[in-house]
Amino acid sequence: MGVKKKKEMQVTALTICHQDLETLRSLADVEGKNLASLLLHCVQLRDGVSQIHYVKQIVPLLEKADKNGACDPTIRSCLDILAGIYLSLSVKNPLKKVLASSLNGLPEFFLTEAVQSFTSRLQEELNTTDLYSYRKVIDNISSCMENFDLGRTGVNNLLKNVLHFLQKSLIEISEENRKFAGNHIVQTQLMNDLLVGTRVSVMLVQKIQDFQRIHLKASTSPIWQSMCGLLSIFAKFLSDDDLLQTIQSTSGLAVILFIKAMFHPPEKIPDLISSLLLRSVDCASMPDWFLNCCRSLCCTDVSQSTLLFLCQGTLTMLNWQNGSMGASGEALLLNIVHVLFTLSSQIKESTLELFLSRILASWANSAIHVLESSSPSLKDSLNGNSSVVGRLLEYVYTHWEHPLDALRHQTKIIFRSILHMHQLTKEKSDSEASGLAADRFICDLTENILQLEWHVKGKYACLGCLVDYIGIGHILALAKTIPSQILEVMGDQSLVPYASDLLETMFRNHKSHLKSQAVDTTWIDEWHETWVSPLLFILCEGNLDQKSYVIDYYLPKLLNCSPESLSYMVKILQTSADANTGSFNSRGALGALMACLRTARAHGHLQSATDAWRNLVSSARIKQGLIHQHCQVRIDTLGLLCESNRSTEMVSTEEMEWIEFFITYNLNSQSPGVRQQICSLLKKLFCRIQESSQVLYKLEQSRSKHEPENELTTQPPSVSLQQYKNFMSSICNRLFEALFPGSSYPTRFSALTILGSIAEVFPVPEGQVQTVYQLSHDIDISRFHTLMECFTSTFEEVKILAFDLLMKLPKTVIQFQDSEKLQGLFQAALELSSSTKPYDCVTASYLLNFLIWQDALPSSLSAYLKTQQATCGAEDKSAIMVERNTLMVIKCLLENLEEEVSQAENSLLQAAASFPLYGRVHCITGALQRLSLNSLRLVSEWTPVVEKLLLMSYRLSAVVSPVIQSSSPEGLIPMDTDSESASRLQTILSEIQPRDTNDYFTQAKILKERDSFDLEDLNASVPNLGASAETKGSKERKTCDVTAQMVLVCCWRSMKEVALLLGTLCQLLPMQSVPESSNGLLTVEQVKEVGDYFKHHLLQSRHRGAFELAYTGFVKLTEILNRCPNVSLQKLPEQWLWNVLEEIKCSDPSSKLCATRRSAGIPFYIQALLACEPKKGKMDLLKITMKELITLARPSDDSRSTVPQVHALNILRALFRDTRLGENIIPYVADGAKAAILGFTSPVWAVRNSSTLLFSTLITRIFGVKRGKDELSKKNRMTGSEFFSRFPELYPFLLQQLEAVANTVDSDTGELNRHPSMFLLLLVLGRLYPSPMDGAYSSLSMAPFIPFIMRCGHSPVYRSREMAARALVPFVMVDEIPATIQTLLAQLPNNTDQCFRQNHIHGTLLQVFHLLQACTDSKYRLNTDFQQELADVAVCTRAKLWLAKRQNPCLVTRAVYIDILFLLPRCLDKPMKGTQPAVERLGFWEDVRRIISQSELITGFPYSFTAPGLPQYLQSLTKLAIATVWAVAAQAGEQAEAIPISFSQLLESSFPEVRLLTLDALLERFSTAGSGLGEKGLPPLLCNVGGTFLTLAMKEKHPECFCKILKILHCVDPSEWLPQTEHCIHLTPKEFLIWTMDIASNERSEIQSVALRLASRVIAHQLQTCEETKDLVTPTLKRWVQLVATSCGEHLPTDSRLAAAEALTSTAPFLLTSPRPVLGLQDTLTLWRCVLNLLQSEEPAVRDAATGTVVTAMSQGNTCQATEFAFCQVDASIALTLALAVLCDMLQQWDQLAPGLPVLLGWLLGEGDDSAFHVESTHQVEDYLFEKAEVNFWAETLIFVKYLSEHLFRLLSKSSCHPLSPESLQHLRRTASEQGHLLSRLFRELPPAAQFLKTVEFMRLRIQEERTLACLRLLALVEGKGREDSPILGASDSPAEANQFTLARTETAC
Repeated sequence: MGVKKKKEMQVTALTICHQDLETLRSLADVEGKNLASLLLHCVQLRDGVSQIHYVKQIVPLLEKADKNGACDPTIRSCLDILAGIYLSLSVKNPLKKVLASSLNGLPEFFLTEAVQSFTSRLQEELNTTDLYSYRKVIDNISSCMENFDLGRTGVNNLLKNVLHFLQKSLIEISEENRKFAGNHIVQTQLMNDLLVGTRVSVMLVQKIQDFQRIHLKASTSPIWQSMCGLLSIFAKFLSDDDLLQTIQSTSGLAVILFIKAMFHPPEKIPDLISSLLLRSVDCASMPDWFLNCCRSLCCTDVSQSTLLFLCQGTLTMLNWQNGSMGASGEALLLNIVHVLFTLSSQIKESTLELFLSRILASWANSAIHVLESSSPSLKDSLNGNSSVVGRLLEYVYTHWEHPLDALRHQTKIIFRSILHMHQLTKEKSDSEASGLAADRFICDLTENILQLEWHVKGKYACLGCLVDYIGIGHILALAKTIPSQILEVMGDQSLVPYASDLLETMFRNHKSHLKSQAVDTTWIDEWHETWVSPLLFILCEGNLDQKSYVIDYYLPKLLNCSPESLSYMVKILQTSADANTGSFNSRGALGALMACLRTARAHGHLQSATDAWRNLVSSARIKQGLIHQHCQVRIDTLGLLCESNRSTEMVSTEEMEWIEFFITYNLNSQSPGVRQQICSLLKKLFCRIQESSQVLYKLEQSRSKHEPENELTTQPPSVSLQQYKNFMSSICNRLFEALFPGSSYPTRFSALTILGSIAEVFPVPEGQVQTVYQLSHDIDISRFHTLMECFTSTFEEVKILAFDLLMKLPKTVIQFQDSEKLQGLFQAALELSSSTKPYDCVTASYLLNFLIWQDALPSSLSAYLKTQQATCGAEDKSAIMVERNTLMVIKCLLENLEEEVSQAENSLLQAAASFPLYGRVHCITGALQRLSLNSLRLVSEWTPVVEKLLLMSYRLSAVVSPVIQSSSPEGLIPMDTDSESASRLQTILSEIQPRDTNDYFTQAKILKERDSFDLEDLNASVPNLGASAETKGSKERKTCDVTAQMVLVCCWRSMKEVALLLGTLCQLLPMQSVPESSNGLLTVEQVKEVGDYFKHHLLQSRHRGAFELAYTGFVKLTEILNRCPNVSLQKLPEQWLWNVLEEIKCSDPSSKLCATRRSAGIPFYIQALLACEPKKGKMDLLKITMKELITLARPSDDSRSTVPQVHALNILRALFRDTRLGENIIPYVADGAKAAILGFTSPVWAVRNSSTLLFSTLITRIFGVKRGKDELSKKNRMTGSEFFSRFPELYPFLLQQLEAVANTVDSDTGELNRHPSMFLLLLVLGRLYPSPMDGAYSSLSMAPFIPFIMRCGHSPVYRSREMAARALVPFVMVDEIPATIQTLLAQLPNNTDQCFRQNHIHGTLLQVFHLLQACTDSKYRLNTDFQQELADVAVCTRAKLWLAKRQNPCLVTRAVYIDILFLLPRCLDKPMKGTQPAVERLGFWEDVRRIISQSELITGFPYSFTAPGLPQYLQSLTKLAIATVWAVAAQAGEQAEAIPISFSQLLESSFPEVRLLTLDALLERFSTAGSGLGEKGLPPLLCNVGGTFLTLAMKEKHPECFCKILKILHCVDPSEWLPQTEHCIHLTPKEFLIWTMDIASNERSEIQSVALRLASRVIAHQLQTCEETKDLVTPTLKRWVQLVATSCGEHLPTDSRLAAAEALTSTAPFLLTSPRPVLGLQDTLTLWRCVLNLLQSEEPAVRDAATGTVVTAMSQGNTCQATEFAFCQVDASIALTLALAVLCDMLQQWDQLAPGLPVLLGWLLGEGDDSAFHVESTHQVEDYLFEKAEVNFWAETLIFVKYLSEHLFRLLSKSSCHPLSPESLQHLRRTASEQGHLLSRLFRELPPAAQFLKTVEFMRLRIQEERTLACLRLLALVEGKGREDSPILGASDSPAEANQFTLARTETAC
């Protein structure tokens, strides 16, 4: 909802020729009342909209003349002129339609004259001979036929001439098109002309009645001859694949239409078309005219596209209604669909595939028409069980997941038509008698679709169709939980639109069904239970994405269907909102409530201007929602306040207060999505204020005119307007306050974005428009400087927002009055543009761009402008000034750059260290991009500048390119610390030899320390780098360290900026069309030079940063060349492409093309050339290039082809990754896959490497980007039928390759044959899966692959066996899994067999294992027959149990068999009705118990640790043992003897793998019991085991096991095990606590965190129990406090800080808020300081955990009154101030204000902070190019200072006694004063414009200044000198006014 301006209609005025004008003048009467006068007045107007008014008066005027009964010559002449006007207007001009509409009402009396006039004028048009005027004539013929009676009559009269003209024009345009082959701009226009001509021909035949009698006329008639000629042309077009497919498609329509009009008798037309489609035309029986016209269509080699478009023409142009064509028509219908099925398997081009899908949908529609009155035989051919419908369904199933959205949509239409067809084929009596249950086709179809996985997008559309067909009742009967199932998938963004549409179809159908059957209103309860209850569950408990999508997509649709359901939802959510308030990762009922109300209000279901919606939710709830811990709850609450379906709805004062409250705490959001939503919602609110204010202004005017009052407002409009103004002013104050020194990036981004929205929504008023608020009125000089300082942010988004905001302000606000400040800023910008910090040049660019908009630039720049300012109008003055300033700045930068490039040519190292060149170029590019280069005034001055820019770019590039093009650019600097490295560097140096006159690049040196050089000599040689500028460092001697990184950054960034500059120049500058042209700035030769430059660097650069960005510039150039009318330039990309392909093919040893680094820039170069090709054309360049590359990529016997093969593979990879090529690249995927798989078998490593990369790209291209952690996620898979229907060539290839691998995978001789391609083959096949929808109509069955995959499982390579097992699963249908497993188990040897191979056994067992695993996920487990088959599998496994015992010597195969036994119970967990579970009935657990009791877990291990497969075996055995213990314990209860092995035995195992798995299982049970998530408590086995874990903790040496034990102890209630410490481990509870803290002090981080949590839980338990234990634990608390404090450091791992936060939360009631403090004040304040530090952590998880501490602290009995948010889940931003409120309250309760205040004032000054102010840091030299120190981008020091000072101010104001002693007060005052004086001195030492040149130091000083000021104010208050009502850190307080020492600093500011 924004401010919408009505779009003004643009109408081109009509004009007439001079002769007609003179005629009108001569005929016009004096009074101006006749038609001639009217027309004369009309044509003299220059505004088309006004002319429309006059055109509409023509007919009324003629109606008056008609009454006189005479058609005088004046009217005749005027009608003639009107005909000329009509034909002269363009087809899209609204005047043409208005004129036609008016003339349609012409009085009958004038019709004859009018027709004559139109006919004669049209004849003149038809006589034209200018080929480029044909299009206008064709458009006129088309217009005459469209709802224009006069025009249609005229065309009818001239039918012969019109047909002749169309024939002639199509022939000539076609010939012209052929001449211009290659010039796609001209060809595009000509092809559009052909398309329109063809369409007009079709329209002519359809709309002219004479064509119905054409077959009776003689073949010698001109009309017949023209018709034959046109038919011949269309047949030719239809077969011409060089034309656009839309032309071919339209020609297909024309051919069938013309045959229909000309062929006799009409009854034979269906047979004729059938013979054409089946390519069986009997030429002997055909008329001569037909053979002459359509001979090309009668051949047997008709192309696929021709057949396709003939089918389309047949379906569109023949009449299928009412069975008018009889039996031959029905035969034709069936022939068409068979042809389409054949084409479907052949066509792979995406555009033709789309045509095919539309034609199939059209066929289905025609079939429905025919079936309505068809013969029984056709009904048999098209019923649900017929082969045609089967193949149609097959088409739907294989294409419903197609990447093209339009094609997927067609499958839905086809499916819906199939249902309709099936309904029509059923006999009415049958359908009525039997109902739905007997319709097996529909029942089976529904069940099959319901069985599909929900990730299949086609499932949703088809289910929607079925709901419409059979009703929702039948589907709910089959799947009652379907609403919940669909809502469950709504966490996946790609499925959300499909799921929400299906749900809407379902609940609307259900509602209408229930409503129609109900007798009262109780039906709504059932509807709510079905559709609303699952929704509320998701809103309260679902994951974040799921909730968001449900709210955005499902909830609005549900409310639109049933608005009355809102009260039902609100009632339920209100009830549970107090209990379920949510958390940082859960919205809770409060979040769900806000989401429902927000959606309802936005969609108009709440009348909110009154108190209606506020009755549903309290003010307290709104406030809770605005600061809720979950970000989406905050957003939804804000949305509730901001959004409304009425844009003029008033904003209440209450809403304004809430918005201000929200802004205070929500600007600093780390989530970009949340920030965007906040800014968007507030913009909607501002739009509401602006639009409702306009209503208020109108009301005010009506009041002043004493008109009756509107009931819109309850108070006078002036009061509301003033409230609006105050509110907006207050908002702006808060936003500018948020731009304080040190504010975070999120805060600045939010504040600047919202300010930008305000400037946009409340524009400067123009004319009579009134605006309620103007941002410029609230901007003073300090705020202007604040916005300027935003340019210093290291985040470019902040610079952009600040710059855009300044540009939106009136010019008077942003003008500098002081020329010295202007000069200082300009000087700073020049210094920054040559800084060694990359982000400084970005600051310089924005600074210069801002200064360019100043009316006057520094006088030092005037010398750069030769032309004096020309006189011009006010509107042009600003544009000329900007252009003049830009020119001066660019000239200045260019002059500096020239000098620096000269220096760099002498010493590149010195340039890299002191004046890297890229900054100047970046600033030049930035200045050019903001200038409108197509309307330059100072062209004469720009021309030499552009020429100089190009030359300078080439020079700069020549300096840095040797480094970028070296074989090792990343490490290139000739210095190292050992002789070996130095010798390697010497090789590189001899290779590149850059231009450098010093000895740095002549020989490699061995250095002991970092090399440095003196800048003094350099400074002496550079006289001036800027206008009146002194070179940085010239006044003092300093050394500069040079690192490889600095040299490389200088070089690659320079290359990047040069590429972007050249690309910008080509993109923005006008080109000279001819050499003498004066309006262009770039010549053709210059463009060619730029192209050669890009070619040179893209093909030779080695550094990725350099060639990637050169590519960006090159793309800009190729896009311009593609659109360039100059043919020589237009052809350049094509020439460059052929040249580089030839260079790749020739494999010349002297070639400089880079064969390493994935061919470096070569793929980018070819990508840019191909991506610029027009997508709507034939993509010929892409087709030829792909054929060449695929040929090169295939293996060859020629050894010289290796390098070309590598290049080809790398280029193919880049092209397949390029999304711009879209579906055009898909036809080459199969060939690319073949090349990759074959390339993987190459003996050359480079080829194998490139093949692997290509293969990986193809997998992504085919199956989509990986969206989950699961490598084979169903979202990234495809059914076999879909895969092979899209890539049919891969079917024989993969089968053949797999067979070759399988036949030799395991030779009898034991020889190892690795078969490299097996890996890729199995990887592809593993991503396919069978669908229950796979029909019997596809020849591409997946069954032949199965035996070969099984044999691959015999591979000697372990990984290959594993992959073969994974690949087998998708090929076996789920219901065939049990039989397949039995077959595999039968292949396993018996224990009596003498000879068997463990590899074979292992491969077979892995296949069994993975097939069983598929069963555990399958819905088929619910099927009784399936369960019986699985029980049979369990029986088969018993026969091979020896493989799990010691009789099997191989531990690897033993482990897999045990894994199978572990899976079996999970597959058989559903007992059949009336029987006991299969596992018990089969004695499964008995067998397992026997295996375990005989296993090494009981008897001990004779193996050494080196036995192959031992860890795997141990893990498998342990998992089975644990599962057995749980299962047997559940059956046997307390009978210990039934349990084969105890947990104690497992935990005492000498193998850590066994202990770790056991501990994991136990930890899961204890955690579930502790969190209350389990259904029951702990099982009896785990009761009273605390002593066991205590003992284990003392003995355990394995770190992971030890960590798990500590976690278990933490989960178990200490009261259960703490009393046993003395008995079990001989330690008192206090000693145990000390032992735990020792671990927390010394161990590694994870154990340290767990130990701290455990120690904290023990302390909390001891403090909670009784006074004696409290006294025991108190002495150890000091150490615990130190532990917590050290765990809170920002540099520590997140887990450590989370542990500290949890420790503080668990002890908060006893240590932080206890009425009687347990700790000393210093320790207590230390803990509070930890809480405050954690609340300012950059990690959201840490902040959320610390917020939990604050919520606990402020929800105690003695603290809940301290704030209004007790017991609420609040966000960290407000938790900070709440924590300080609670702390100050506790100081009062403890009566500790006097000793506590100095500590808090110390916090205010920053004492003890990591980021505290240090004087020495201000002048610290930054040695590194990129700092790697820890930086907190979220914490804002001054926010903490503001909150702390506010709370201390309140505390001191309320305190009655003097809180500080005079000595303490004096000490604090002295410290703060010294700090102030020091700051004053440091500010004076900073250079001018320090905020830009010394940003970090300046910001540190500003922050410390604010801290010191706050402290001094509070001390003044304590002394009694401060005013109690003075605000703390208010918006109006300027540091300069507050303290004398800031004056020096403020004078240096801009």
